[in-house]
Amino acid sequence: MIELAARQGFAQWFAVGTLFRGWARSASGDTAEGICLIEEGLKNTWATGTMLNTPFLLALKAEALHLADHTTEALKAIREAETSAEKRQERWWCAELHRLRGVFLAAIGANEIQIEASFSEAIRIAREQNSVSLEERAEATHEEYRRQKASGSTRYGFQIPLW
Repeated sequence: MIELAARQGFAQWFAVGTLFRGWARSASGDTAEGICLIEEGLKNTWATGTMLNTPFLLALKAEALHLADHTTEALKAIREAETSAEKRQERWWCAELHRLRGVFLAAIGANEIQIEASFSEAIRIAREQNSVSLEERAEATHEEYRRQKASGSTRYGFQIPLW
């Protein structure tokens, strides 16, 4: 994507490609470099004037921050994504934002009521939107949380489904 966008002069797709490269680097273990690329990609995407897909792109940033053990910052990115989704009425990724919030809250040992509410809201939204894949993802993560809780775990280690 980056190579083609550079060749054709597609600034927006070049920026999004940079962001995806950063997310992939983070998912592969190079979180410091990955987060830098994500930040660069976000800045350059917004510099083109587009705000489309901002909740999705911020969710990728949140995943990278969580993988780098910056979960509090990841929760801030989720709040920013939700604000953007509401402001622009771009709600197609809201179920995933709630699922991620549940994962992040569990990771920092937050209140169980908040964690359960996040997972439940993710499932509810996915069902309402008829998004089978996001519903199954939220249900599986919720079940994993409950399984780990039942085993007496106090530190929840979720594998965030990576595409």
